[in-house]
Amino acid sequence: MEQRQNCWEFQKCGREPGGSKADELGLCPAAVASALDQTNHGKNAGRICWAVTGTLCKGTVQGTFARKFKNCLICPFYEKVQEQEARAFVLTLRS
Repeated sequence: MEQRQNCWEFQKCGREPGGSKADELGLCPAAVASALDQTNHGKNAGRICWAVTGTLCKGTVQGTFARKFKNCLICPFYEKVQEQEARAFVLTLRS
């Protein structure tokens, strides 16, 4: 199986627990969303970050799924997860 990175590993943002920028910028909501653990084979929401409000992308805190998803569609990490997961890809959460 190909190595599967979480968003904070791919983006090198440092906002994961113990990360280099966690004290300065705070923990990323995707890095601590334990209810989403193992979605798309990631730790917490590390491989479904586009569905989590408040993630930090390109230096800016992102809003809700509806507001940020347009940007996520052109994100190299989103594209990588979609490619790696293929038919098992989870786009969003079910209510």
